[in-house]
Amino acid sequence: MPQSADRRATPRRRTADPRSGAAGPRRRPAMPRYRGEDAARNGPAVRRDGRLTSRRDDQAAELDRALTAALAVPAPAPTTFRELGLAARLVDALAAGGIDMPFAIQARALPDALAGRDVLGRAQTGSGKTLAFGLAMLTRLAGSPGRLHDKAPRGLVLVPTRELARQVAEVLGPLGRTLGVSVTTVYGGAPIGRQIDQIRRGVDIVVATPGRLIDLMERSAVTLADIDITVLDEADHMADLGFLPAVTRILDATPAGRQRMLFSATLDRGVAQLVHTYLSDPAVHAVATEVLDGGVAEHRLLVMSAQDKLPVAAEIAGRPARTLFFVRTKHGADRLAKQFRREGVDAVAIHGNLNQNQRQRALAAFAAGQPRVLVATDVAARGIHVDDVELVVHFDPPNDHKDYLHRSGRTARAGASGMVVALVDHAQAREVSRMHDAAGVTATRDDVQAGHHVVRQIATSGTPFVPTASPPAVRPAQATPRQNPRGGGRSGASRSGASWSGAGRHPRRGDQPRQAGRPS
Repeated sequence: MPQSADRRATPRRRTADPRSGAAGPRRRPAMPRYRGEDAARNGPAVRRDGRLTSRRDDQAAELDRALTAALAVPAPAPTTFRELGLAARLVDALAAGGIDMPFAIQARALPDALAGRDVLGRAQTGSGKTLAFGLAMLTRLAGSPGRLHDKAPRGLVLVPTRELARQVAEVLGPLGRTLGVSVTTVYGGAPIGRQIDQIRRGVDIVVATPGRLIDLMERSAVTLADIDITVLDEADHMADLGFLPAVTRILDATPAGRQRMLFSATLDRGVAQLVHTYLSDPAVHAVATEVLDGGVAEHRLLVMSAQDKLPVAAEIAGRPARTLFFVRTKHGADRLAKQFRREGVDAVAIHGNLNQNQRQRALAAFAAGQPRVLVATDVAARGIHVDDVELVVHFDPPNDHKDYLHRSGRTARAGASGMVVALVDHAQAREVSRMHDAAGVTATRDDVQAGHHVVRQIATSGTPFVPTASPPAVRPAQATPRQNPRGGGRSGASRSGASWSGAGRHPRRGDQPRQAGRPS
């Protein structure tokens, strides 16, 4: 086991000076000392009066400075997972899955995470952050084995959606089995009795959405008193969905002084307050976002009259490769998919009003290329991970530039090329141009109509996609009542492709970017 296993045996850990080298070989940007144990017991230190906004602004500015400093830290020297201190069995399991070298966020964050420090990491989906926190969690829990207690897990990963919960568990579960560390999921839209039974039998790590975990806490079906490591994944998305009150309630139920890690693509919208309240002297690590710095996605702005929008979209949807359309609302997704089918283009919609099986079937069908068009809601942007999607179309403008980036990040993944197209009428053009500026992307503008040569060029672009298998039959989406609106199942779509179930297979590329020599 890694040399640091002995230091992880005690639940309370010393706080290392980031400049002393005690917790890692590299210097890290200094972060102010946050209210750790007291804050966890007593709640946020922010007064709920006229000073609230000012304090939050100060916290966000402080956090931005730390993240900017973290981005400026030189990349660590090339290393291996074994040199980082992972157990030999874990290194061998990673190698069997085609993962030989750590990626940027993993190489930066793992030394501190393995040493037991609180970690604040910024990295977008697809950069490998699941393994950045997951490998440390598995290694530390395996290094301090203990008898599993009923209803008392030792590790907790909070995620915003049920799809992300499944994705994280699919990555960590097989790796955990090599170390004797068990992983289970807790999310809405699935039988709660089965989840309660799994936790009662004892489990090491629970990957949960906030709403369903609160349900289990209220039923006394789970206790967080033995949690040694807590991870918040995509905390900004949880803030977007209104989950922060549930998140703070959950964090308050975990023991003070234990390790906490927060990873996200963006760190704003209330996340700064979470950091200041619940993380103690965190090591800060950041890697540049793929969309901003990868330079592999071409952005196009097509401006047209309102009546031309659907014909232009249908023409583009008929291209020979897979295409992902984004709209703002659930009803809009169903409507656009139906309109495409009327135009002779097979399409399926995915959104939060579908039950889990419907969403799984829809995404599996799209991943298999039958149909080649998927229409998704805004909040599904972070939950859709399908390899080789060459075109993303914003049929409805997103709410802001961050949503634009999350939507657009479904293409040009893991070094592949791609195109992002925004379809707007003349009244929307200026607003979307401002989003492009805020997102740091440059888009080529064209004024078009149905049959325009630019539209034809896009409609005939892409590598023709040959369906890989016969997917489950997918009927046109019908909205169904959600079983539990608080269960974290309001958005997203699950990841495509084969999950990693053992040696010789690789994890889904949305969690681990493609490496040279990795099977594709």
